[in-house]
Amino acid sequence: MILAAGLGTRLRPITDTIPKALVEINGKTLLEHSIDHLKFFGVKEAIVNVHHFPDMIIGFLKKKKFFGMNIEISDEREALLDTGGGFKKASWFFEGGGPFLVRNVDVLSNTDLAAMLEFHKRHKPIATLAVRNRETSRYMLFSERKELIGWTNVSSGERKLSRKDYKRMYPLAFSGIQILDPSIIPLVNEEGRFSLIAMYLRLSRDQRICAFTDNDSFWFDAGKREENT
Repeated sequence: MILAAGLGTRLRPITDTIPKALVEINGKTLLEHSIDHLKFFGVKEAIVNVHHFPDMIIGFLKKKKFFGMNIEISDEREALLDTGGGFKKASWFFEGGGPFLVRNVDVLSNTDLAAMLEFHKRHKPIATLAVRNRETSRYMLFSERKELIGWTNVSSGERKLSRKDYKRMYPLAFSGIQILDPSIIPLVNEEGRFSLIAMYLRLSRDQRICAFTDNDSFWFDAGKREENT
């Protein structure tokens, strides 16, 4: 799944007239960068959620003949559902299958998805999150066994712990790429608009959510205008 429904507020005024997914970096839209990443690792089917200028995204995909893939649309034009709500609305697409990947459209990355999938299959968590050692204001906290146990905002001092029986916590920055097991779908009891991070924190109280540390690949947050000027 490519999460492409966001308003792109960090890219304004560019996104006042086009959706974030169609902002170009080096002559190629963010949506196409995401699709190329998936296709490189053999992905043939995907679902894209839309909200902000949805017809522009749908028209772009049709013009490009869906890049030779089977691409479905999850239409959120009536209400923006955030990452978690968007995933829940589109979860029908993954039922009856194996592990599946969800990525943010504004992430430019060549993360090795094959290695990440192998890690996921070997450790068998309900979710594997791509993370890296980089400076940010918000970190996910992991145990020595690389299991999610919390989240923190170092700027505000806010901290949320899903497990409190750990003396050592390792902060890692989330890369906006995750592999999920289909068994997670019936566990999602949140309604309406909610974030994947909030969902993961709740589930990590009694479910294994693991970190796939990826420090060697290229990764860039293209959703920040100051980083694109």
